[in-house]
Amino acid sequence: MDKTSSAPARPRGDRRGRNPRGQGERLREDIVDTALRLLDELGDDQALSMRAVAREVGVAATSMYIHFADRDALVLAALERFHRELVEAVDQAENGAADPAGKLRARVLLLGRWVQEHPGLYKVLHESTLNQRVAMSFKQELAERTTTAVQRCIDAGLAPADDAAKVSLDLRAAVHGAVSMRINQPDLPWPPLEEQVDRFLTKLVGLTPAVGR
Repeated sequence: MDKTSSAPARPRGDRRGRNPRGQGERLREDIVDTALRLLDELGDDQALSMRAVAREVGVAATSMYIHFADRDALVLAALERFHRELVEAVDQAENGAADPAGKLRARVLLLGRWVQEHPGLYKVLHESTLNQRVAMSFKQELAERTTTAVQRCIDAGLAPADDAAKVSLDLRAAVHGAVSMRINQPDLPWPPLEEQVDRFLTKLVGLTPAVGR
């Protein structure tokens, strides 16, 4: 599932050769891959430098600006890739569940587990200065899919009739709060994530404790 760190880091000082004609897009993808890995390590977009990314990729710093106008553009491209992969992983988890309640639970659990694997990227995606300056409209896709999953539970009679958008917002706020606190306050006596998610689904969505397990 971890697609951001599958390629080994290029040794420092190992200068990348010139891309053959038509492979500029490959270089762009390598830059984004490297930015993702470094952002996950740093957990701070301001700590990332174009020069550091160029050094890791093995290109001249000036080559970076052919593909990205500045650091913000690079970080935004990296976060959009990260979010797209997250959406795909969540959808795959949902597809493995049998009923609407199980699908919703699978979505929420996968989100929590993904964040545990990529805490630095999560912090940049939701807590960075770039997040405060730029409207990341792509993040709405995951929210809308969660609302759809809640609506399916309501339509199936597995959850009380309610405004699915409001229920989804409450659920997402609880989940994001829980995962953020786990990242920022890891020494608290955290219960297993599955237990906490089941309580959210029971109290906020109205699923019975046995449903979706």
